[in-house]
Amino acid sequence: MKINDLIIYNGPNIYSHKPCIMAKIDIGKYCNIPTCDIPNFNNLLLEYIPTLKEHKCSEGYRGGFVDRLYEGTFLAHVFEHVCIEIQNILGYDISFGKARQTEEEHIYRIIFEFENKIVAEEVLYLAMDLINDLCRGYKNIKFQEKINKLRKMAISQNLGPSTQAIVSEAKLRNIPIIHIEGSLLQLGYGCFGKRLQATITENTGCIPVDIACDKKITKELLTMAGIPVPYGYVSDNLEDILNYTKRIGYPVVIKPNHGNQGKGVSLNLTDKDHISTAFKIAKEFCDQVVVEKYIQGNHYRILVVDGEYIACAQRIAAHVVGNGKNNIEELIRLENQNPLRGEEHEKPLTKLKIDPVMELLLKKNNMDLKMIPAKGEVVFLRENDNLSTGGIALDVTDKVHPQNIEMAINAANVIGLDIAGIDITTVDISSPMTMEGGAVIEVNAAPGIRMHHYPTQGKQRNVARKILDSLFPKGQPCTIPIISITGTNGKTTTSRMLGKILKEEGLKVGMTTTGGIFIDQKCIMKGDTTGALSAQSVLMNKKVEAAIFETARGGIIKKGLGYNLADVGIVTNISEDHLGLDGINTLEQLAHVKSLVVEAIKDRGFAVLNADDPYCIKMVKNIRARIIYFSHQENQLIIGEHTRAGGRAVYIKNNYIYIFNGREEIKLMSIKEIPATLNGLCECNIKNSLAAIAGAYGLGIKPEVIARGLKQFKADPIDNPGRFNIYNIKDFKVVIDYGHNIQGYREVISTLKKMSHNRLIGVIGVPGDRSETSTVKIGQLCGESFHHVIIKEDKEKRTLKKGVTSKFLKNGCIIGGMSKDSIEIELCESLALEKAIRLAKANDIVVVFFEDYEGIIETLKKYGEGFSPTPSPKSLPYGTGYLPSHNIFL
Repeated sequence: MKINDLIIYNGPNIYSHKPCIMAKIDIGKYCNIPTCDIPNFNNLLLEYIPTLKEHKCSEGYRGGFVDRLYEGTFLAHVFEHVCIEIQNILGYDISFGKARQTEEEHIYRIIFEFENKIVAEEVLYLAMDLINDLCRGYKNIKFQEKINKLRKMAISQNLGPSTQAIVSEAKLRNIPIIHIEGSLLQLGYGCFGKRLQATITENTGCIPVDIACDKKITKELLTMAGIPVPYGYVSDNLEDILNYTKRIGYPVVIKPNHGNQGKGVSLNLTDKDHISTAFKIAKEFCDQVVVEKYIQGNHYRILVVDGEYIACAQRIAAHVVGNGKNNIEELIRLENQNPLRGEEHEKPLTKLKIDPVMELLLKKNNMDLKMIPAKGEVVFLRENDNLSTGGIALDVTDKVHPQNIEMAINAANVIGLDIAGIDITTVDISSPMTMEGGAVIEVNAAPGIRMHHYPTQGKQRNVARKILDSLFPKGQPCTIPIISITGTNGKTTTSRMLGKILKEEGLKVGMTTTGGIFIDQKCIMKGDTTGALSAQSVLMNKKVEAAIFETARGGIIKKGLGYNLADVGIVTNISEDHLGLDGINTLEQLAHVKSLVVEAIKDRGFAVLNADDPYCIKMVKNIRARIIYFSHQENQLIIGEHTRAGGRAVYIKNNYIYIFNGREEIKLMSIKEIPATLNGLCECNIKNSLAAIAGAYGLGIKPEVIARGLKQFKADPIDNPGRFNIYNIKDFKVVIDYGHNIQGYREVISTLKKMSHNRLIGVIGVPGDRSETSTVKIGQLCGESFHHVIIKEDKEKRTLKKGVTSKFLKNGCIIGGMSKDSIEIELCESLALEKAIRLAKANDIVVVFFEDYEGIIETLKKYGEGFSPTPSPKSLPYGTGYLPSHNIFL
């Protein structure tokens, strides 16, 4: 068994609306061998993973999967369950998975949900190794060792408790989350997005963080503000530290000048030897070492968010309680079995670790690890009280004296932190610390909030909620309007039309298309950017006030969606294209892929569907959102039923576009008022306009704004480059278009035939991954429609060898009735266009279905005189008004 392919989906995808992995697994010779026929496989599997007995499987009852094993199921099914259960063992709440056979009987797609993609990928390989070893009959598999190793990786890769608490709260509020790297996240989208790492947010200034990290500067600022702090001194020299200790007297504290989580901190030191040892420990974390007066009392952490007191916890240092039987080392082992304790930040409490700092404290107290404490005797293992070193927390939020609260708020303000953890040592937090000899010990720039969410005693405090309140105040959105457009044809034009409309609304638009990523009309990245990563790039841009995503089939299959839910999803149409690729062989399968765009819609959002397309109509059964239909046909049946039921729709009557808002009909504009429709000649751009109108209306844009936007949208190289752009060359015209499938060719040819012309000359080609049948059909259509054809090939051959695509197209042209004398083959696209231009006569129209837009433009520019990308109305040989470029499809 081996893994042939692996795709990690971080968001909604064709298999699930949750993040999941899809792996293509080659089962090899075991493809038709059930588990009951593999010697001892089932017994060994359950020996290594006994918790598989809990799986219900399709049987619907506990133990259902085990029954399937012994009845005989296939290894792909086992693989799915093992991947899920290993994640369960690691502490992830995972249940979704499936196994599906592909066209090749020995190849399966294994799909399973994940929470941590790095860990999930390792789980996949561990599951494969285990199943392979069991099939070979291996008995001494070190599976548990591998699980333990993976568990350590999971702990290091998982979000820390502070970040996880914020993420959990964000999910409750439906705030979208982008996981950038490690614990660095973006909450929200576009101009409303906020980035944070643990409890440091983008509102946290760099200088305040630097100040908080420098204990010396922090104390100086707090002292200037009248806030009590312990006397102290900073040096990298032990003698200096010892001399200062003589001045302030014992006991003292030694700690690194830059540090966190209590690392390298030694408290209550009373002699030179202990100071020398503590100095060496502190030096391991920072070259500069702090010595300061030890403050007697209890240790408290006050949390301040945006100048508001949120919570307070009393922290008690790591300790064990004697039972009169076990020594200290054994008591530590027993305490670490507490289910609340885990590695690092894995659980509410951290496991106790034996290290030099612990041994120094025991030595100072005339103890060692082998000593047996009396029953009930408390043995402290740390002097610092951090949870990260094994301490516990007691919630005392309701007991803090108002003066102490004001002192903590003032400390946060003095340092300049939006979120701050103020460490205070005083005898009793319910009394003013100035009366108790207390002091502010530290101000923390990235305070952990685990102690407040999961105190050992007392009330849990939802600090994450307060942090999110500070990032997203009441009434402030957390996301921007999102429109996602898919379909076989029309995606690019519809996207650009919507961009024009939203610009008219006054929004800065981020848009992904086959031409690149655009932010406020400026291209920041060229190329086909219709996938998930491009969408995330837009959503992470702080300028963007609305997002429009052209969402292509390939991007959906390879990466899923780059967003969680859209406000509006649009499917323009479903027709033949890309069939035979990526396991998509039928129009039904293609429709299933594209339907994801209208399934991943907010509850109060809209799915925009083409009422004239039967495949779009079939999508309705899986859509939760409200529906807006559009149709270019008058008296369309689906539209009629929908509007009578109070649904929304966009349609045409007597060459006027109407919006039905659920109650009444709104007359929007004439189709001839939209320049891109070429005075109503270009039917495909009429359809694209209807889709754009429906999408904009679903977003809440007023009809008059929609109309103004479309009245400015031209089929020219500025508004719609590469889609039916018309150029005047001497006394004939050249049309360039990106049509690359049968329906795209039909739409272009239909418009060409409506234009006044002498002859139609086609420079034709299709991508090299199309089927022979599809390519021949396009050739046949061209043979029926053009007077002369020059066949070219794309530079990117994809799956076919040089000359194969042109051969298929030529055969199609001949089937279409074109004579061989009217067919030329010139594989180079620019040379093919030059041939067509030399061949053209007065009033001819040359159309080129391009691959390389910029290359075509450079070729046209060679002809200099007479070159005009935007012909004036007078230059047109028919009375249709302004005729700019024409954008037809992605």
